[in-house]
Formats: sequence, C-alpha cells, structure tokens
Amino acid sequence: MPTNEDLINTFYTAFSKLDYATMNSCYSNDIVFNDPTFGLLKANEVRSMWQMLCSNAKDFSLTYGNIIQLDEEYSTCDWVATYNFSKTGRQVVNKIRANMKFADGKIIEHSDAFSLHKWSAQAFGFSGWLLGWNKLFQRKIQNGARKNLLIWMENK
Repeated sequence: MPTNEDLINTFYTAFSKLDYATMNSCYSNDIVFNDPTFGLLKANEVRSMWQMLCSNAKDFSLTYGNIIQLDEEYSTCDWVATYNFSKTGRQVVNKIRANMKFADGKIIEHSDAFSLHKWSAQAFGFSGWLLGWNKLFQRKIQNGARKNLLIWMENK
C-alpha cells in the first residue's frame, strides 16, 4: 500500500503532466474536496473538476514540495501552479497549501487553501484587486466556477 507521501508525489507529478486520470486514481471513490474557487465538491464532481482543469490548461507549470506528514491520517504540502487564466488570458501564479486525509491507501479528503483575493487580482487585474476581498465578488467567482464545472460534466 502506498504511503501518504507516495500518493502526494504520484498526484502532483501527474498534475504537472496534466494527467487527470492518474490524479483521480489517487482518490477514494467518495473523495471530498474543498477550495476557495469551487467550494465543496464530492466524488464525480472532484474527478470532473481535475479533468476540466487539466484539459483546459494553457501555459501550465506546477511545482510542489514541503510534504509534511502530520500523523498517520493527515499530510500537507505546498504547491504552486502557474498558468494563463482562460477567461482573461492573464497569467496567474497561485501558491497553495494542500491538506489531505488518507485511508486505505487513498486520499479521502483534500482541501486547498489560498488567497482568493490574490488569485482574483492576478486573474482579473484591477477589478480583481479592488473587489477580490469582497465576499459577494468571491461568491460570484465560485458560482461561475461551479457553473462551468456543471456544463463540463453535462457535455463530456
């Protein structure tokens, strides 16, 4: 059975290659995911999100490190994704802390933490910088991301 660190390495190595199938193979069938952009996703929504993001990625690169095993169930790591945001074409360098829970050789919970304000300033420019701290603006970003995911899931 792979260790937590093995799973993290497999997941982020695959992500760096935009290999969503391998990424998704690291997850349990009932995976739960949460981040500031998409909010709470479950099972097929999570797998579809990675497929959508990997399929649409432009000028993408990823680095990761600082893997820390907190105990037998929980680990964290830091990762940085650099890409062009599809809606605006602007380059984003997103610095993220991943928190993962493991059971039976799979990731069963995954949450990514990052500043949505910093992300929106990069993705949307001045308007993102000006409004990115605002909960209504953040909810608009999240609703748009979820809508795009639902459309993706319907069309695949």
